[in-house]
Amino acid sequence: MDDLNDMANLHSAGAIVRHISPFAHLPTHKNANDLTAEFFQNWVIPYYMEIGGYGNSTWIDAIKLAKPEITTDICLLLLGDFNWRTRKVGAYLAAIKGYRELIEIIGTHLLKSEVCCVGHIYALTLAFFNDDKCTQYLNKYLDYYLTQPSLYFDQKYVLEAVLYLDKQNGTNYFSLHEANWNTFQSKQRETESWQAEEIAKMLGQSDGPQSTDELLASFQANKKEQVLSTDYFDAKIPLLRELNQFSW
Repeated sequence: MDDLNDMANLHSAGAIVRHISPFAHLPTHKNANDLTAEFFQNWVIPYYMEIGGYGNSTWIDAIKLAKPEITTDICLLLLGDFNWRTRKVGAYLAAIKGYRELIEIIGTHLLKSEVCCVGHIYALTLAFFNDDKCTQYLNKYLDYYLTQPSLYFDQKYVLEAVLYLDKQNGTNYFSLHEANWNTFQSKQRETESWQAEEIAKMLGQSDGPQSTDELLASFQANKKEQVLSTDYFDAKIPLLRELNQFSW
């Protein structure tokens, strides 16, 4: 039962895919104690679903009101919790407050990719800070994870962050990853095609060959090439800059 509870807790925290990477040896910032319910209610619940999204904007005013209370210690507690929700908020608040001293923690979290649903915010934060160390983390991530098609994580977001910074800085780091990106996509399509065929075979055994043909036809019709764009970063970094510069 304990194993089942542990698995459920890990899944809830975002540790859906457990993997061993070359970054496993990197020390990870971790809290000594669990966060209190009050802390979670004050600093996580109001923001984690909205940060980085395109919908409701009321959270922006809430963050502006809370900005004077945001401290390095609060960001460290958020980043030190093993949960995608807290780490997402922690990385974003670190950018809002300009806490460059937390870049190493955020970059290490990105490289280790221990939890899901937050890599795009790590990439956004590093692109916002935009220094040599940030670029190194993004490129190091791509050097490894673009060679791991079985680990379908945040490769696209991170590559788009590199494209954005290339545009801002007059660099061309994207060229270092273009071939691996093309190979990564190709292998992803092969995997998806194989999975669709296996599902179609099972469906055909129960529902007949027509259902197999329909599923494969639907898969082919909906299969699309992933198009790289800096639109996400073009839209979100000005907001981060606004929040970073905001003061009462």
